[in-house]
Amino acid sequence: MSALQLEVVIDRASPVPLYHQLAEQLTAAIDDGRLQPGDPFENELALAARLTLSRPTIRRAIQEMVDQGLLVRRRGLGTTVANRKVHRKARLTSLFDDLEAEGREPRTEVIEIEMGTDERAAAALDLEPGTEMLSIVRVRSAGDQPLAIMHNWLPPVHSEITREALQEQGLYALLRKRGVKPVVARQSIGARMPTAAERRALELPSGQPVLTMTRMAFDAAGSAIEFGDHAYRAQDYTIDLMLDER
Repeated sequence: MSALQLEVVIDRASPVPLYHQLAEQLTAAIDDGRLQPGDPFENELALAARLTLSRPTIRRAIQEMVDQGLLVRRRGLGTTVANRKVHRKARLTSLFDDLEAEGREPRTEVIEIEMGTDERAAAALDLEPGTEMLSIVRVRSAGDQPLAIMHNWLPPVHSEITREALQEQGLYALLRKRGVKPVVARQSIGARMPTAAERRALELPSGQPVLTMTRMAFDAAGSAIEFGDHAYRAQDYTIDLMLDER
């Protein structure tokens, strides 16, 4: 299969580095489906000649995409588009929303939904110890591929949320329907080896880690509205951040 020659517009008057302009446009082609997993990627020399860019510029753009897990380099086979990952920007969205925005089919299996107590979650939600909260455990998939196991706690006012509603839409969409809008969150990201239950739920091979995320979300008044403790298949998930020099 020959590599697709994508239309790329380089603005040499822009303060944005040339390699980053190229990487952004090639990344967009992967995000919108013009480039699919396994597709061959245009040869560095051919791309440099076609766009009249230097080879170091081309190489740096491709390396940026390799580092993000979008491309894979294989000796003797060249560069190909990597298996599709979930790429989440540093904004307050749910995994359900992100999958829908990418045109993928979000599917939810509710493992547990019950009232219970948890000291850590109560502290995160600014509730008295021993307060009963709604505990929700879900496996979120894209089609048939499990991506994350998510444990969320909600204040008792949300005890009427049902299993059926959670299987049909994302948690944040349900909260918004109930008049609660998350506007800011405190989030911590890490990595660890999965528990046996997580390995089974996420269909992970032995030795594969999980990416972890804990999140406390707040409404416009600063009240805590949900606490989440999630584990993701690390090989299928990345988080993109834009950093500024202060």
